[in-house]
Amino acid sequence: MSIDNYGSNEFVLKATCQAARGIVALVTSFLSSKKCYISELHQFDDEESGQLFMRVVCRIESDNISIDEICQDFPTVANQFDINWQIYNKANPCRVLIMVSKFDHCLDDLLYRHHKGELPMEITAIVSNHKDLRPMAERDGIRFVYLPVNKDNKKNQEKALLEILQETNTELVVLARYMQILSDDLCKQLSGRAINIHHSFLPGFKGARPYHQAFDRGVKLIGATAHYVTSDLDEGPIIEQSVQNVDHAYSPDKLVATGRDTETVALAKAVKLHIEHRVFLHGNKTVIFR
Repeated sequence: MSIDNYGSNEFVLKATCQAARGIVALVTSFLSSKKCYISELHQFDDEESGQLFMRVVCRIESDNISIDEICQDFPTVANQFDINWQIYNKANPCRVLIMVSKFDHCLDDLLYRHHKGELPMEITAIVSNHKDLRPMAERDGIRFVYLPVNKDNKKNQEKALLEILQETNTELVVLARYMQILSDDLCKQLSGRAINIHHSFLPGFKGARPYHQAFDRGVKLIGATAHYVTSDLDEGPIIEQSVQNVDHAYSPDKLVATGRDTETVALAKAVKLHIEHRVFLHGNKTVIFR
């Protein structure tokens, strides 16, 4: 159970538990008793695990009831079915820290979508192991933190990163082409709140210049995968994937450009799904209500 509540009348309720008869009716009846209008309700029963997933978007239609009161009283419902739940105030944008290296396309796309109001988030900082993208951060008035990483200082730099996350109350970390492998310990501490993006050739075409490797093999499909970060490199629960058809006329440079497009689209969609509280982690997979 967790609560994110600072005085609004709209909220998102996420709930998971073992599926059983009467859960949805109990939850919706409780919300109705609290003068909540339900504008969205999604549920999914996973038959293999017997797990129920539910997302409800509500608006309180009474000046005498607050989200605080709903949060205080909901355990009377949750305890009946051992429901794991979170309530998020829609007025509070998700606090996001972005990590980058030298490639700028994903960062540039996220900043553009943020400016256009497509991504309801507050960017707490941009952290990089290089200085190349400092001007982009400063142009937007965003704090830029330079944390160069090598084999000797990696542990200390990851500690510094965790201190920044705590200081800024960051809720989500986005690796927007951050070209450093995170330690197992850091991956565990960021479980469920760090998103990475990479091309979808993996496990094929590993290492440098993957699009040139793809050109040499005559690939017909370019893709990108956005997923949660785990200690299993590039194998975390998938949130979003994007693909584009290509053919023999595509040069290596054109494949790279196409790859950039798929990466930006997949990452932006994954970030949006997360910050709108549409994603449920389910083992090595995700359940997503769009």
